[in-house]
Amino acid sequence: MKKKWFILAPVALAAFVWLGGEAVEHLWNWILPQLFGWRELTFWQALGLLALCRILFGGWGGHGPGPSRSRRRAGPHEPMTPEEREKLRQGIRSRDGDEEAAQPGEPA
Repeated sequence: MKKKWFILAPVALAAFVWLGGEAVEHLWNWILPQLFGWRELTFWQALGLLALCRILFGGWGGHGPGPSRSRRRAGPHEPMTPEEREKLRQGIRSRDGDEEAAQPGEPA
């Protein structure tokens, strides 16, 4: 089974890169020369453009913009109860040095 993946992985990667380059080349040559008068791209120029865009805008490991992986897995958050909210306020006030306002029982 490992030998199958050892041979299949490079072939799949090469096919993925080739399809990406072809897609960029055909989309560019279909739209941009007619719209803006820009010249057409070759396959290798399209592949270079694709790599440049991945570096500038997408990264290589999926660490682009958006929530972090741990934040996506956290799931929906429940709203705080009024007691939890007041406890949080008191903790913030005590850290800010406002000891008078941090006394329990006083209105906020």
